[in-house]
Amino acid sequence: MAIPYHLIGNIEEEGTHLRHKAGHFDDLGIELINARVEKIDSVNKTVQLSTGKTESYDKLLIASGSRPVSPPIPGIGEPGVHSCWTLEDARSIAALAKPGAKVIQIGAGFIACIILEALARRKVDLTVVEMEDRMVPRMMDSIAGNMIKDWCIHKKIDVFTNGQVTEIKKVDGAHTFEVSVKTPAGVTVLDADLVITATGVRPCADFLEGSGIEVDDGIFVDKNMQTNVADIYASGDVAQGKDFCTGEYAVQAIQPTATEHGLIAAQNMVGLDNAECGGTINMNVLDTMGLISCSFGMWQGIEGGESCQLVEKDKWRYINLQFDEDVLIGATGIGHTQHVGIMRGLIQAEIPLGEWKNKLLENPLQLMAAYLACTQSAVIN
Repeated sequence: MAIPYHLIGNIEEEGTHLRHKAGHFDDLGIELINARVEKIDSVNKTVQLSTGKTESYDKLLIASGSRPVSPPIPGIGEPGVHSCWTLEDARSIAALAKPGAKVIQIGAGFIACIILEALARRKVDLTVVEMEDRMVPRMMDSIAGNMIKDWCIHKKIDVFTNGQVTEIKKVDGAHTFEVSVKTPAGVTVLDADLVITATGVRPCADFLEGSGIEVDDGIFVDKNMQTNVADIYASGDVAQGKDFCTGEYAVQAIQPTATEHGLIAAQNMVGLDNAECGGTINMNVLDTMGLISCSFGMWQGIEGGESCQLVEKDKWRYINLQFDEDVLIGATGIGHTQHVGIMRGLIQAEIPLGEWKNKLLENPLQLMAAYLACTQSAVIN
């Protein structure tokens, strides 16, 4: 998450480090081993390292995170095609993303939108290609996602939605690549000096084969963040935990979920057995070159539910609320920064809105009044 801010120039490389003090781990009595885990023996409670050494454990936490997905595109492995995941990636991107350079970014999800702002701030000639019909498709509905697209175009960024990069061809000439983009209108060939892939992530769980740990999209964990194997826990991008709104198990590769997972896992691992996760709420707040957007909970809505929306495209504002009976279960917003905390609070607390639900259906901007009325009533009662 810090790398785009480094590309902008807001922080130096040292600013991307999670620990800034020398001896941080030593001061906490933590032994830090730089090695790759190759195998977990859950029967004998040992971990095999790439150094050849074996470490034993009483409790084990798997927090191996995720890695970028590399789409199967001819030419994806060429020098000058990079993900934006490591400091090495950042150095390579910074060397090529000079003012006026032609840059193509594949993907327009949450992290991709942060990356594109960093690129735009470097004054490159930027084109974004997204396969879905809108930007940020996993957190925004069609109206919101296309408002973000229009905002980017307004900021002089070319955006292809419903677009698929079919080939990255290295060429001789003024630019390094010719990139073929297929859309419903046909194929467009674009020049590029740099190509960045930002097409999502996948949990790092390959090394768990043969461990007995149950893996689906990620590692299944219970309310205590424990896997199906006793004394082995998982958290963060690699964990597949309970979704607060749906009750289903899903990987939520977002920072708030990782923080909550880690705390609950740690408490249980040291013997505080009452630490439980009732389910993490799907929430995203994004700043795309000054346009603030957010989504919470079941922003897509549910079958049989009710919804309301207010669209003000000329003011770059939008709000959509989703209800299950008189409970707010999902929300999407653009430009309404004053409502971000209220949306999350109402959804997470599952507060019955009563008559305020109908008032919100008529005017969704009454969120603050609804929140105050319903929470004060709950306290008084």
